[in-house]
Amino acid sequence: MKEFIIETSARHVHVTQETLETLFGAGAQLEVKKMLSQPGQFASNQKVTVVGPKGSLACSILGPCRKADQVEVSFSDARTLGVVAPVRESGDVAGSAPCKLVGPCGEVEIAEGVIVAKRHVHMTPADAKELGVENGEIVNVKVTNATGRSLIFGDTVVRVSDSYALAMHVDTDEANAGALAGNVTGTIVK
Repeated sequence: MKEFIIETSARHVHVTQETLETLFGAGAQLEVKKMLSQPGQFASNQKVTVVGPKGSLACSILGPCRKADQVEVSFSDARTLGVVAPVRESGDVAGSAPCKLVGPCGEVEIAEGVIVAKRHVHMTPADAKELGVENGEIVNVKVTNATGRSLIFGDTVVRVSDSYALAMHVDTDEANAGALAGNVTGTIVK
């Protein structure tokens, strides 16, 4: 059985170039702080404040810029903000929660875009073939941490693209509940 890494996807924001310039000034560009496991993706040096009806959170912006604004939080974060964030795949923001993004040079109200990211496994077509799964398939993943503790995450969506690297992403609430810290691997179980 092929193993893959499990990563915690902490709260973060994706923005359009237009939103970036409103928040950080005309001509603003995202500055790479750290490359992420997915090819071409990075954590930037820029942070914003996400404001909801009940509270606010500081969030890093991930790059590169996207076609739509999106805020990914955990259920705990959503409660802090005072929003009802649906569980969705990244990019599926229609009808999701609104919020305000605040940067050093301006603010942007987004009518929708706050979601709890559905747990998922990124993989290439070759990985999918080897694992016997298809894009969009819902699978169970057995996760084992460095101490040998294991659990099974159900309802995990498979995301296949030539531009992906094999890795599973869970949010901070899921990672904390599963005591997922350090060297953590997973395998698809059927």
